[in-house]
Amino acid sequence: MSLSDRVEKNVQVETYSGYKADERPVRVTIDGQAHEVAEVEDRWYSPGATFFRVRMANGERYVLRRVEAQEVLTLEAYRSSDHRPSY
Repeated sequence: MSLSDRVEKNVQVETYSGYKADERPVRVTIDGQAHEVAEVEDRWYSPGATFFRVRMANGERYVLRRVEAQEVLTLEAYRSSDHRPSY
């Protein structure tokens, strides 16, 4: 199963809604296992979408995309906390 297949079927993102709806992600659930967002490291905008790079409490990092027209957040990228450079 590819990451895109997994993303479409098994990822849920809970958000904080303050000044605006879905202002920032606070929890990501993958395959039924919830992961708390420790920090939103970066946020950027493109036409029709907002991207968030987040660090989870367990050290993993995700890039999430919020599609404005669909009001949905998807997982675009992932890096494990045990990422080691190859030499």
